[in-house]
Amino acid sequence: MKTRLFHLHALSALHCGTGQSAGVVDLPIARAKATKLPMVPGSSLRGVLRDELEQEDVATLFGPASTDGDANSFAGACAVGDATLLTLPVRCLAGVVCYATSPFILSRYARDLRRAGVQVPDVVDPGQSQVAVPQQSVNRVQGKVVLEDLDLTAKESDTVARWAKMLAGVAYPDDDDKEAREDFTRRFAVLPDDVMDFLSETGTEVRARIAVNPDTGTVKQGALWYEENLPAESLLWGVFAVTASLRQDDQRGEDELAKAVPSCRLLQLGGKAGVGRGLVRFLASEVDA
Repeated sequence: MKTRLFHLHALSALHCGTGQSAGVVDLPIARAKATKLPMVPGSSLRGVLRDELEQEDVATLFGPASTDGDANSFAGACAVGDATLLTLPVRCLAGVVCYATSPFILSRYARDLRRAGVQVPDVVDPGQSQVAVPQQSVNRVQGKVVLEDLDLTAKESDTVARWAKMLAGVAYPDDDDKEAREDFTRRFAVLPDDVMDFLSETGTEVRARIAVNPDTGTVKQGALWYEENLPAESLLWGVFAVTASLRQDDQRGEDELAKAVPSCRLLQLGGKAGVGRGLVRFLASEVDA
């Protein structure tokens, strides 16, 4: 079995929902049960990839469309895991926005990278009420980083700069993305776990939606609801695995089949596509540390 990492870079607000909620937000986004961190279910991504791939590869990678009464049915060769939040764009007093992560998130990410054979920097713990930033950070003002209404003491870290450079290369892998990589690096920060946990709950976008009565041109009775979205520029990661083909008329091995999965593809994930949600870049290229 060949295992590879993939990343999702949100180009617009992303809504992968869980249905109705009894809380204030009517349509919340999907979150991991244990950590409450935003996620994209692997089933959602798998279905979209199935629609995007070349026809001759679809059945081999994802199985036949239907197996009802088919004696020659077989399992797909590709398994797609959930995508978990890696960096979250957060409103910042200086520099407009900060791309935030935490030691807990980086530790899990580093574990998957090491399994993929990638050497990674050490995970930095900024300490209570502090934030670790690269030397060239634009988010500092008078030694502080103010995120939403949180006031944190900034401290420079060369290790954080290495993480920033690596993740910038992940989000913007093309040669002509040099300016975007430099911009990401200047706005990257590692927050304490408790602060990141708070911001992952409160720093998402919540938008009000209405339905208009076409006969009156006014809002339909009771047709007001609130939707939660991951903000644009969020970065997530996950793992997918490819085995040798289980299809009788396709004898390709795992290495060859892994090449059939696109290394970079523009996808639409989740709901609300009609109002511009869910435009993401699927990135399965190698990580360069």
